[in-house]
Amino acid sequence: MNPLRESKLIETRRHFFGRAAGGIGTAALASLLNENASATTSAGDTKKQAGGIPGVPHFPAKAKRVIYLFMSGAPSQLDMWDYKPKMNDWYDKDLPDSIRNGQRITTMTSGQKRFPIAPSTFKFSQHGKEGVWISELLPHTAKVVDDLAVIKTVNTEAINHDPAITYIQTGSQLPGRPSTGAWLSYGLGSMNENLPCFVVLHSTVNGGFGGQALYARLWGAGFLSTRHQGVSLRSTGDPVLYLSNPEGMSEGMRRRMLDELANLNRHRYEEVGDPEIQSRIAQYEMAYRMQTSVPELADISDEPQHVLDMYGPEVKTPGTFAANCLLARRMAERGVRFTQVFIRQWDQHGNLPNDIRRQCGIIDQPCAGLLNDLKQRGMLDDTLVIWGGEFGRTIYCQGGLTKTNYGRDHHPRCYTKWMAGGGVKPGIVYGETDDFSYNVIDKPVHIHDLNATMLHCLGINHEQLTYRHQGRDFRLTDVHGKVVHDLLA
Repeated sequence: MNPLRESKLIETRRHFFGRAAGGIGTAALASLLNENASATTSAGDTKKQAGGIPGVPHFPAKAKRVIYLFMSGAPSQLDMWDYKPKMNDWYDKDLPDSIRNGQRITTMTSGQKRFPIAPSTFKFSQHGKEGVWISELLPHTAKVVDDLAVIKTVNTEAINHDPAITYIQTGSQLPGRPSTGAWLSYGLGSMNENLPCFVVLHSTVNGGFGGQALYARLWGAGFLSTRHQGVSLRSTGDPVLYLSNPEGMSEGMRRRMLDELANLNRHRYEEVGDPEIQSRIAQYEMAYRMQTSVPELADISDEPQHVLDMYGPEVKTPGTFAANCLLARRMAERGVRFTQVFIRQWDQHGNLPNDIRRQCGIIDQPCAGLLNDLKQRGMLDDTLVIWGGEFGRTIYCQGGLTKTNYGRDHHPRCYTKWMAGGGVKPGIVYGETDDFSYNVIDKPVHIHDLNATMLHCLGINHEQLTYRHQGRDFRLTDVHGKVVHDLLA
């Protein structure tokens, strides 16, 4: 059989719709597949970004971009943000059954005979105009607390790391959904031509990573086009593999090679109509433009010393959290829509006082430096910064308990995150937990609510940013979530 004829005979349903969308029935088919595709551009949206879908943003946005500082492993809210002085009188006493109330716990502590209370060993003091209680672990962050909206009542159903991180990143505990950055790339499109819309940075701790593994699906595109997935920059060496031309390859030669490759891909697309071919062409072009833009991005030699000093002594060491926070600001300047900065090793089941002191020492000054840097450039107003992990830690101790040492298990019922800039009300504390930081007693914020509020800051109605897949409309907030308007400026 003729190979070309054979390829046309094995046309898939996906190929069929891809080809039909380019033919005479474009408008009708687009309307059937995606109602948003035929929506008119929202009022005030006079300049459409590259890509995105018509009608998005749905209303004027306060934030243009997001920097998400993700503390993978779950930092202890009890030792950083959620001050519980009454727990000092409960040292080594059992957690009351009335507080736990039969709630699910992990297998790591379910076999313990006791659940002894472990008060925080760290001192808390009040900071800012509202007198926000902050641990001694965060002296630099305490100085910028008037820029923060501290949310003490974030909660989730997930109790183990991988489903919990997958949940908050994609809206589902099960793998396969698009990540937050992919949704923003799909809905809003890119603000720049030479860098990806969505970039991921991984921070080293003492030269390595450690902690819970992070999988590429956490910044993947799921069932969206692969052009929306995050680009993960390397922490050491060239930020992107094969960014430099190999020996003997000139820039002009590479340009001619990509042009010919694009012609071949376009010819193939005309034959089979697979939309992923178009994504591949776009990715090759982006890779070419990144050859000049990424080295310039990563070269911080033009940064004044007073700016470097904001981020702390590790800022010149590639791959550190401090260096990545500075890169996140540089990406924000260059129009990257969504930057995710990961740092691991927050999973402190034992030896928590020593380990959390180390971790806070790594992240405290860079977080404050990032906010101050954005603020001095007039960028904090339209840049939304989010800090936090996948769940919190228990008031009761895992393993042995002493006055100076303890561990804490996973706790999804309540934990603390903060947001700043980009339409968020500054200098507030939202919500309240019980004396044991175990249950929410006022103003709960589910992770779907958090994502809905983030999208709202970007001018997106979270119920309307959808994608039809396998017969239903999917969205980042699944079928849940409400905007927490009290958090908005």
